[in-house]
Amino acid sequence: MRVDVVTIFPEVFDQVLSSSMLGIARGKGLLEFCAHDLRDWAIPGVHRQVDDAPYGGGPGMVMRPEPFRAAVRAVSALDAREPVVVLMTPQGVPLTQRLVERLATSERMLLLCGRYEGVDERVRGLADIEVSIGDYVLSGGELPAMVLIDAVARLLPGVLGGEDSTAEESFSWGLLEYPHYTRPASFEGEDVPEVLLSGDHARIRRWRREQAIRRTARSRPDLLLGADLTLDERAIADDERSRATSRDKEGL
Repeated sequence: MRVDVVTIFPEVFDQVLSSSMLGIARGKGLLEFCAHDLRDWAIPGVHRQVDDAPYGGGPGMVMRPEPFRAAVRAVSALDAREPVVVLMTPQGVPLTQRLVERLATSERMLLLCGRYEGVDERVRGLADIEVSIGDYVLSGGELPAMVLIDAVARLLPGVLGGEDSTAEESFSWGLLEYPHYTRPASFEGEDVPEVLLSGDHARIRRWRREQAIRRTARSRPDLLLGADLTLDERAIADDERSRATSRDKEGL
């Protein structure tokens, strides 16, 4: 996959995209990445202007449409593959695992990062999709772009080394992930659940499934609305929600 990013701060991507899993993916040739400075397409002049005061008044500055349009045209032409153009904005659709999985099937993405009070409305017409990473406002689209790249890259074949590595992670199967344990078996009075030491893989699978349901019921009960649960599993979820309600009443 090729990922291009248009931003006024291309340097902020260097360390993140060269480290850990993303660096390995790039080293293997599984992920090609390039950050482009929006000011390369700025309004002609000594200040390399990419923003201006908003029509109608108001605080802050708005990013102009001309640099973005020129950038999208120029960067798109750098590769024969047609990019999925993504505008990172708090007004976009929520970034979910399902959306990540869909974007991971594309051969190329072009991410647009706004700043200041946002982008001119005409920039939105350049995007195939607008994406938000949460119901809050950041200083710009760079951090959300990194989140999106990381989430997508780890699903590319060969990046994590095993096809099953992401199969049972949080959100991948509609539930939050079950608890994990490793050595030591006992640590400061806290023991690893006996079932994980039993060697009984059927019991372990059942335990993990139940723990995932209970964790989801406690922390993200909204996810259970679309989860594929048996009647017994629904009863487990209801029991956990009842326990959580009792704890809340007791102030715990």
